[in-house]
Amino acid sequence: MDYKGLLRQIEITMREIESSEEAASTISNVARTIIKNFREQLGLSGGRLYVLRDDQYELIQRVGTSSQNELGIQVPADYAPIAAAIENGVIVMEPNDPAVDPDLERRLGARRFAAIAVGDDDEYIVSFNVAPESRRDDVLFSLSLVRNAITQKLREKRYESILAEAQRIQHSILPQRAPVFAGYDISGKTIPAETVSGDFYDFIPISNTILGLAIADGSGHGLSAALVVRDIHMGLRMGVDRDFKIVRTLQKLNQIIHRSRLTTKFVSLFYGELELNGTFIYSNAGHNPPFLLLKQNRVEMLRHGGMILGPTPDATYQRGYVYLEPGDLLCLYTDGIIEAHDKHDREFGIDRLVRLVRKHRERTSQEIARIVLNASSDWAHGIGQDDRTIVIVKATNEKTA
Repeated sequence: MDYKGLLRQIEITMREIESSEEAASTISNVARTIIKNFREQLGLSGGRLYVLRDDQYELIQRVGTSSQNELGIQVPADYAPIAAAIENGVIVMEPNDPAVDPDLERRLGARRFAAIAVGDDDEYIVSFNVAPESRRDDVLFSLSLVRNAITQKLREKRYESILAEAQRIQHSILPQRAPVFAGYDISGKTIPAETVSGDFYDFIPISNTILGLAIADGSGHGLSAALVVRDIHMGLRMGVDRDFKIVRTLQKLNQIIHRSRLTTKFVSLFYGELELNGTFIYSNAGHNPPFLLLKQNRVEMLRHGGMILGPTPDATYQRGYVYLEPGDLLCLYTDGIIEAHDKHDREFGIDRLVRLVRKHRERTSQEIARIVLNASSDWAHGIGQDDRTIVIVKATNEKTA
């Protein structure tokens, strides 16, 4: 047996297989491709796919030379060949083996056969007809590698399914449109580094005269960070619904993140409540300080708050207060923007961000957000960037008291 060649052939086989929506279809594709690619090397011909239903394995599909026989035959889970496949992962059974039921195997269309158990809790059994001259050890070795490859294929598919669901959930919790809040031009945008993002922003209508603004960044990115983002979204909304004060809401969120079993247990969060008259009360839980660009071009950083959410259960937070006059601009952002590095390892930086926003402050909030995101991407040439999020709030008209 050319084992290196066998490994290459298995890699080629796995690349040829197209995943389907259901695991059974994927496994069926695997069996069909294995028979095609290993017919000569291992003497494989027909194959059969069984699925566990209650305590019986039901024959649900045939491939290759076994494709003409009946389906629906049920085999007890404690039938010796099935039990051996489950216990060992892979078996080769001879027609004269005393554990084999000749009548049952005749109905199944099997003579000498090999079988592998795959899927969650060995949910599926795949058996192959094996030529009498094929060496038992070669078949066992080869199908053991194939079984591992199938398991990996199913895990990849399951992970992709989880990511797709996480992406759907995350898309559903991000704002679908800019809020309508009299006297303000508001826009937000997030660009994930992976399929799902650890960044988050939200616009929370508290009343006709108060709008909640939030931006958060879970440590790392990807699925675990996105799950924490979901908790932040739900926690903020629950705090608002129960009329919690801002600092009380942050304390509750901190306890939730601290108790989390996820690997991502550190989240920076900035949350504030903007009133129609320009009053903005906020608290910053370890987030990059947003800045208020006054109409005189002076900059005020919004730092009041406390530590990042997660590390300690008893963290406390303070409130900060600013006032937005017509012509002022508030910029919230995550570190994926300012920590973008160019080819000389220079950071985009907060100073460059402030200058860019100041330069384009007369544009709409949506245009400013797009300009900033494009500039940080161009700075890093789109390589190695973290999740990036920005929220722009422009005070446009005279406020009501």
